[in-house]
Amino acid sequence: MRRRGGWRKGFGERLGRYSTKFKQAISNRDVIWLHAVSVGEVNICVQLIKVLQPRLPNLKLVVSTTTTTGMSELHKKLPAEVGKIYYPMDRRGFVRRALATIRPKAVVLIEAEIWPNFLWGLQARKIPHFLVNTRISGKSFRGYCRFRFLFRRFFAGFTGVGAQSEHDAKRLVELGCNNEVVNVFGSCKFDGTGISRERLLDVSNLTQNLGVPKGAPLLVGGSTHSGEEVILARLARRLREKHPDLFLVLVPRHAERGREVGDALAKLGVRFVYRSEIGSNTPPREQGSLDCLLVNTTGELKYFYEEAAVVFIGKSLTAKGGQNPIEPAGLAKAIVFGPHMGNFEEITSKFLANDAAIQVADEAGLESAIDNLLSDEAKRIALGQSARKVVQSNEGAVERTVEMILSGIKTGEMVQKY
Repeated sequence: MRRRGGWRKGFGERLGRYSTKFKQAISNRDVIWLHAVSVGEVNICVQLIKVLQPRLPNLKLVVSTTTTTGMSELHKKLPAEVGKIYYPMDRRGFVRRALATIRPKAVVLIEAEIWPNFLWGLQARKIPHFLVNTRISGKSFRGYCRFRFLFRRFFAGFTGVGAQSEHDAKRLVELGCNNEVVNVFGSCKFDGTGISRERLLDVSNLTQNLGVPKGAPLLVGGSTHSGEEVILARLARRLREKHPDLFLVLVPRHAERGREVGDALAKLGVRFVYRSEIGSNTPPREQGSLDCLLVNTTGELKYFYEEAAVVFIGKSLTAKGGQNPIEPAGLAKAIVFGPHMGNFEEITSKFLANDAAIQVADEAGLESAIDNLLSDEAKRIALGQSARKVVQSNEGAVERTVEMILSGIKTGEMVQKY
């Protein structure tokens, strides 16, 4: 919290203390509480609410998040009538105070958010609670197994569970979930990948103001981690010998790394500008005066993906785990990622099996793959179209998840009321 900044605002909510305005908004209302830890989970939460809200118009929806970036996205993407709060820190007193104030009729946890005191509180109050879009990595599975005597009770208490794959479902049952409440719905991230009608950023206009020639290919490094920005900057410099108009856009996974990345680019002699330094009154730059745009803001990655010629998925080359490739795939973009996509193993397999993405082993392989794609427009288009087809064939998890939630709350305390 200290590293990311902005933590003082709303800090009382992390202790289970809420404003009078929030208390009045939920007074005498039946509340469904959804929790989305950060930006990725917030995007799923927004999709769930779009489907859930029309079905339960008389309920009050409250969404919590853990990070300041997550809160920023909640305010951007959800209407004012949806309550927005910070998740309480998992101390018994804070959790007890939060539950006593909000008195939720049901709780929806997005992905594997297993906090003991919070789940104890839900179970003690017999509040229906759901785990959705759940993926259990090998590392998490081993950790839960190590403390199975503690976590088994928590997993057993869920009213409904939506797993991303059969493999995840099997692990959840092994950890203690009731086999009868575990469902395989696929990933909710396949839903809602398009650009919304309300366009918050015109990337084409922005890059032209930066002196990038119209129609110049953009190489977008999305959700990059330490070391990957330097690799992309190096190979982009070499590739400009063959593709002189190539422009690099770097979007670090954590915006607070902007200064660190900028220092590294400066040492390489890369001519770059920070996204935060560009405003509506920023004068146009001379054509060819910049090599790179460093995006140190949040919530704009999808707009850069939309204009990309080639997309590199971060945390897959110098770090392990990978980031989500579905958003650029839904926009029919040519996608390249490194060897470490373990956090999205099932999704990665779908793309590779359908020739919808390219996986490389190292920097040399990444440079070669990007060079080939920049040189062959037909190949770029074919790869992007295959990626979009994979997304389209796997849509529907959000709708199935909402049906599970509705079924669960109607058999709980909220009897036939809605």
